[in-house]
Amino acid sequence: MHQRYFVLLSLLVSLPATAITFQTRLEAVQWTVAGDQFECRLSQPISDFGSGEFVRRAGESAIFRINGHEHWLGNGSGTLLAAAAPWQPGRADINLGAVRVAAGQPVSSTQVQAGRLLTGLLEGRSPLVRMRTQHGSDALEVRVLPVKFAQAYRDYLGCTAKLLPVNFEQIKQAQIGFPSGVVVDALAQAKLDIILQFLKADPTVNRINLDGHSDNSGNRLSNRDLSRRRALAVMEYLKANGVPEAQITLRFHGERYPLVPNNNEANRAKNRRVSLQLEREAVPEAPPAAAAKDEAGATS
Repeated sequence: MHQRYFVLLSLLVSLPATAITFQTRLEAVQWTVAGDQFECRLSQPISDFGSGEFVRRAGESAIFRINGHEHWLGNGSGTLLAAAAPWQPGRADINLGAVRVAAGQPVSSTQVQAGRLLTGLLEGRSPLVRMRTQHGSDALEVRVLPVKFAQAYRDYLGCTAKLLPVNFEQIKQAQIGFPSGVVVDALAQAKLDIILQFLKADPTVNRINLDGHSDNSGNRLSNRDLSRRRALAVMEYLKANGVPEAQITLRFHGERYPLVPNNNEANRAKNRRVSLQLEREAVPEAPPAAAAKDEAGATS
């Protein structure tokens, strides 16, 4: 297997002089896996250039990124390939399409492209980006090698198995439906449970705005009351699951702000809802004098 990689290296050395190629020496290839509940990264340093990495955020599929020194990258586009190894006869490079190149920014793939690159690495293919240098005078190739990938990929899958089901962008605004009445039904509970799971993992999200709504079936007073009771029902569910009431702001609007026109029963059902918005609010630091007093009281 090592002889095959050295064949690959010798072929790269034989590229035309105007083609600048970056990749790590075979014996120095290392994969690293890092992450938490919010994001997992599988990366390989690329000697004298930067790194290639797969990044998967909670609630999303992975993307592939090439992080490079700014002086190499200009503005334009490149070509992303799952490059075949030279010892695999009959295999050609797989062209995965264009990627955007911008000075000072990572070269990023789509999620579909990243999925095909991961499959390719398991087959011995190399993620390869072809582009031009900053001044456009030379061809530039950046390659990630599949050496030692299998174990690193298993570690990466272990990391992704611990990701939260959603990320902040996906849940910062949510609609909790009330098909009828003011009861938080099983579907609404399931949605709120996902939000609660995220809140417990990220305590910096410390402000919840609840806005109750109704359809236009009743009169104005009854609709305002229904929207209030729906917002209260959601607030009570959150409080029962550990959210401090001080972090919740509650408002109710009756039928004033429909999502869709109230012109049929399906639309009216969509308007019977509580809108939930999550925010990060800076917590003011305690004045030094107050902090010192608290410490003194704790030791007395």
